[in-house]
Amino acid sequence: MSIEIRNVSKRFGDFHALRDVSLNIDSGELVALLGPSGCGKTTLLRIIAGLETADAGSILFAGEDTTDVHVRERQVGFVFQHYALFRHMTVFENVAFGLRVKPRGQRPPEDQIRKKVHDLLNLVQLDWLADRFPSQLSGGQRQRIALARALAVEPKVLLLDEPFGALDAKVRKELRRWLRRLHDDLHVTSIFVTHDQEEALEVADRVVLMNAGKVEQIGSPQEVWDHPASPFVYGFLGDVNMFHGRAHQGEIHLDGLQLESPEHAGAENAKAFAYVRPHDLDVQRYSPGAGLDAQGRPRGIVVQLARAIVVGPVARLELIPVEDNKPDVAGPEAIIEAQIPAQQFKEQGFTEGETLVVTPRRARVFVEN
Repeated sequence: MSIEIRNVSKRFGDFHALRDVSLNIDSGELVALLGPSGCGKTTLLRIIAGLETADAGSILFAGEDTTDVHVRERQVGFVFQHYALFRHMTVFENVAFGLRVKPRGQRPPEDQIRKKVHDLLNLVQLDWLADRFPSQLSGGQRQRIALARALAVEPKVLLLDEPFGALDAKVRKELRRWLRRLHDDLHVTSIFVTHDQEEALEVADRVVLMNAGKVEQIGSPQEVWDHPASPFVYGFLGDVNMFHGRAHQGEIHLDGLQLESPEHAGAENAKAFAYVRPHDLDVQRYSPGAGLDAQGRPRGIVVQLARAIVVGPVARLELIPVEDNKPDVAGPEAIIEAQIPAQQFKEQGFTEGETLVVTPRRARVFVEN
């Protein structure tokens, strides 16, 4: 079932939770609402569900306005962060609950309920736990049972609010893969809320980046990663170094660094921000003249290696610009972070305290209007 969100706004007192949000979700799509705490993603999810009322705007399910339709009539399934299983009921009884409380005319016969529950428990690969109680399950198992319970009533829309937030990293990763495979089998229109960018990029068909009650960008995981629409999106999706400078006629001038930026050819001495991801920095040992191009202009930043953290295949370098070649770096202690293969770090023999040169291979520049 498709969902259309039209110009939805919501306030709690003086706090603007949502500001004129519009979004279309296709039938069978898995969409992630991604953003920091307080950005409005859970409020939007609750308005879609009917658990919260919008101050303005409308929600359409399959083209029909459901803004004033009661939550019980919306055919929505929920999965929350903290499982919300009934502790006094077995796994089987938890999954059967939604079917057994239906009005008498809509309630399936008991034998059909039993078959459906066992089918769902097989789907989430936990049929062998049917007689256990929630307290006897692991966190990951409880969350899969919560999902089976949500699916039991055959929802047209599945809503998940930080579904894996209470689990440890390893279990989260396993459940992310499992949720994606399950969605590919069922094709239920699904929306899940998360503040974990890796989770959103790995699981969703499309990602909706939210900030301060507004939608910053909508796109596939690859689109939002490769082409961030705003400084907020660039900074939120992964680690990034940010440099302040001036844009002038297609070049970005930073203290100690100059970058080509033809997309800003019309800029005249405008304030600019250059974003460079740690893996887009080339790291070399310093020698006199290093960091200069053929015309003697700076193209790299001379830095001192303050700390090297080598974990697995990646070496993460914390670098401090030297005083006479110091760009205006935004962030605590003006540290530049670079990532290089651990093998390269080992072969180069870099040592803490050594002077190096870092050169951006790729930068994204935003100019203030």
